[in-house]
Amino acid sequence: MPQDSAPPLPRNAVPAAPAEPLSVPDPWPAGGGAFDWIDAARDERRRAGLVRTLRPRPAESPLLDLASNDYLGLARHPEITDGAARAARLWGAGATGSRLVTGSTELHARLETELADFCGFEAALVLSSGYAANLAAVTALSGPGALLVSDAGNHASLIDGCRLSRARTTVVPHADPQAVRAALSGHDGRALAITDSVFSVDGDAAPLPGLAEACRAYGAGLLVDDAHGLGVLGEGGRGAAAAAGLAGDADVVASVTLSKSLGSQGGAVLGPARVIDHLVNTARSFIFDTGLAPAAAGGALAALQLLRREPHRAARAGQVAAELHARLTAAGLAAVRPDAAVVSVRAPSPELAVRWAADCRAAGLAVGCFRPPSVPDGISRLRLTARADLTDAQITGAVDTIVATAPVA
Repeated sequence: MPQDSAPPLPRNAVPAAPAEPLSVPDPWPAGGGAFDWIDAARDERRRAGLVRTLRPRPAESPLLDLASNDYLGLARHPEITDGAARAARLWGAGATGSRLVTGSTELHARLETELADFCGFEAALVLSSGYAANLAAVTALSGPGALLVSDAGNHASLIDGCRLSRARTTVVPHADPQAVRAALSGHDGRALAITDSVFSVDGDAAPLPGLAEACRAYGAGLLVDDAHGLGVLGEGGRGAAAAAGLAGDADVVASVTLSKSLGSQGGAVLGPARVIDHLVNTARSFIFDTGLAPAAAGGALAALQLLRREPHRAARAGQVAAELHARLTAAGLAAVRPDAAVVSVRAPSPELAVRWAADCRAAGLAVGCFRPPSVPDGISRLRLTARADLTDAQITGAVDTIVATAPVA
């Protein structure tokens, strides 16, 4: 995703005044004139084939789901939904306030302990979303005078964290430890390298050992967004940091989401206890946000407990991804080899990607459709979720549908 490499204005900077006073129409145009520019923006999106629409789904859908992030098939698992329901009945529908006021329950504390233990970190902090978790980690661990080194393919939440941090941000080429070294080499002071563990567009994994080595050469920290690694990578799904032997290291922090492999909602930051304590005291997206709903915490906790008992689910997700990739490439489609559970299939254009996804849906298959500006290289794709609960027959049916509906450039 495109990123801004220029730093924001310093805190005390004053924008230059315009040369001439601004002219304000009097009276102000009636009929919503303030937002007339939206119509032009809408027309431009339509011409580019980039219009997005909401499509509410029913509770029970006849479609085979390869579009969601439910990697382990737990969102509707009875143990997870029962855990969510029990938590709601016991603690109420909402957290009732921010975590520092009334929104922190014994359930939240237990989830944090379980998450940290499962992933191999000293401590954890649960937030209302994975987006909020990334904003918290990036902004609280940087600030004015710090350097952020951000991978060019990072998720929007990491990019927005960089923009809000008031730190100097250097965007480096994708998955390139040497570029991280070069960016860090000229900086004297606090520094943090930031990367997804598994990139959500193509499903490729970051070279975490090489990135950690580059950071340690210059005394920088490493922040890993493990949204797409938790539940899929590492022994029993313990995540990318555990798989790379970095979990629990004093200079490594991870963020995770509870809304993908764990089938629930929310996010968390994992790391050394002093880092987590620092976030509790300084991270605005934690301090000023209502705590995670008890039902979501209860569902995520139940999913963690199930994953401990059934670690084979993580391996199965990887097997399904490999099978999808092998069959699609054998059929002549341009599918990217997956490192986790995301399988990306390239489309000739944004318009044809939308039509391809619609044709799949009409044939009973839900797939993701990624187009600019959600892709860093401008190439549109179908994005498939390799769920652990897919049967061999469902995999065959999905591949047959994707191949049969593939557009011709």
